[in-house]
Amino acid sequence: MNLMKRLRGGRPVPASGLEPETAPETPSRRQVTIRRDGFDYAVIWSIIGLFVLAASAAVYTMKPVLMPVTMAVVVGTVLGAAADRLGRFGIPPVLGGLTLALLLASVTLFLVNRLADPVANLFTQAPQILEGTLQRLQPLLGRVRLWELTAGSGGDDKVMTDMVMQHAGTVVSFAASGVTPAIIQILVFIAALGLFLIGRVELRKTLIMASAHRERRLAAIRIMNAIEAALGFYFSTASLMYAALGVVTMGIAFVGGLALAPIWGFFAFLSSFVPYLGVTVMTLALAAGGLMTHDALLIALLPAIGFFLLHLVMENLLMPSILGSRLEVNPFIIFTAIIFWTWMWGAVGAMLAMPLCLIAMTIFEEVRPKPPERQLPG
Repeated sequence: MNLMKRLRGGRPVPASGLEPETAPETPSRRQVTIRRDGFDYAVIWSIIGLFVLAASAAVYTMKPVLMPVTMAVVVGTVLGAAADRLGRFGIPPVLGGLTLALLLASVTLFLVNRLADPVANLFTQAPQILEGTLQRLQPLLGRVRLWELTAGSGGDDKVMTDMVMQHAGTVVSFAASGVTPAIIQILVFIAALGLFLIGRVELRKTLIMASAHRERRLAAIRIMNAIEAALGFYFSTASLMYAALGVVTMGIAFVGGLALAPIWGFFAFLSSFVPYLGVTVMTLALAAGGLMTHDALLIALLPAIGFFLLHLVMENLLMPSILGSRLEVNPFIIFTAIIFWTWMWGAVGAMLAMPLCLIAMTIFEEVRPKPPERQLPG
């Protein structure tokens, strides 16, 4: 035995008679390498594509429920962050959030009450307004060959007017038919917003404690804080700038001789939250109002031109310079998101496109692996 130890360099021989280095490799220690070919990757991407299509179909089908609930979550996140700031003055977060929600609902109901009669009169006079606008546009459109071909070979300008007036009632009734679903969705939004604000703190704790690892809990806290900060900064900045736009638009409408200038300012503020579609509808509305008020074409179109140029400068110069300092989102991604959500949920989807984009980009920035920090030599 001593001789064997000396021959082995003083190391004991294992019971199996083999050296530890020469022990056979067990199957559990073997690294199994799976090689995938092009067919495997095609199957993987096909499954992902089918999942995306199924999810998109579900989102589109569940629009009456998902749209107001999503809006409630976004608005509730902003109001919850503001309520947390009110907590510094000794106000509980739940009470502060509900107070802000009631204040928002009160302001909304006040504006709806003040605008109910003018909007009702507008719907009542819609056929007459449309007829008067077409009559004012006929001298201009009559010069275009396409208009003459559409109106008839004889150049009868009343043909197109009669056709439009024939379907004006159908258009108004179709717009009015969407009032009832809109009211139901508003009620769902109010209920979801109140419940979200009441259970926001407990929901936040549940999401944080869902993971057993400390690192993942800290990551969840960072993601939630980053989302609240991004949404709060976006909505506060956009609201201030669009409110200034509404005040200037009210002045433009007043100087331009349009009736109900405060209503023009309010709709300018509200429509600015709907990208592309809002400014288009508002510009056309100002143009129609100007044509109904003034006989001269240039003077009639000045309010619409002024609003469009002001909105163009604000959206392309002021907003990117202010928001770009903290919110770095690719413009192409924003444009694609606006097109997608407008196709899914209409004008409300276009309004939610930017907040949803910010939420997705914030989560991506927090979960993606960070490159190692470079250390200077020495």
